Amino acid sequence: MSEENRLTISDLERRRLTLRPTDNLVDRPARDRRAFVLLKGWTITYKILHDGSRQLLDCHVPGDILGFHCTQIQISDRFIEPLTEVEVAEFSIVDLMSAMNEGNGLSHALSWFLARDHAILVEHLINNGRRGALERVSHFFLELGVRMGQAGQSDPHDFPLPLTQYLLADMLGLSAIHVNRTLRDLRERELLIHRNGRVVILNAPRLSELCGFDPGYLMPAPRAILR
Repeated sequence: MSEENRLTISDLERRRLTLRPTDNLVDRPARDRRAFVLLKGWTITYKILHDGSRQLLDCHVPGDILGFHCTQIQISDRFIEPLTEVEVAEFSIVDLMSAMNEGNGLSHALSWFLARDHAILVEHLINNGRRGALERVSHFFLELGVRMGQAGQSDPHDFPLPLTQYLLADMLGLSAIHVNRTLRDLRERELLIHRNGRVVILNAPRLSELCGFDPGYLMPAPRAILR
């Protein structure tokens, strides 16, 4: 990014907060028109249905923007919860809009991010609606690996994953038993290992072929729009 944009973002992110897994970001973005950039740790986003059941929508890695959509519709239609201890930068939407009106590349960068976020949710919808269990798990892990690598957090083929099998089941629309069997199948095929909160992808090309994974929807923003 240009030095001007870096300084603008640093100014927006000057308020830092540390949150624990027992904390929650729900309602805050909608109430006071503030959103967050995740700097460290993991969060999950989920929706509570009328019968009290829950559907996980996504998990977030450092660099992701949290709660921005709530500030636009001014309601919190989903919960955002730390999965680990996290550090977030809290910023005012009023300040963000003011910075964007100055004519720098922030408006283009934010538009790109929102489009990418939408593409991720579309893939999750396809995962739960059309892909089989092996494909769902494989596609989700490959996606997370790319996102972690882009965030500079780990090797895309070897990364931490604090999601339990129960949370994975919730995310992927499977039962915990089905997730366990699927992980065992992938391990026996020597494609990936999920153990002790860590994922190791052993054969990315074969795994990508198995689930039809195309990382195009996760590509970084073109350099031109960040200037």
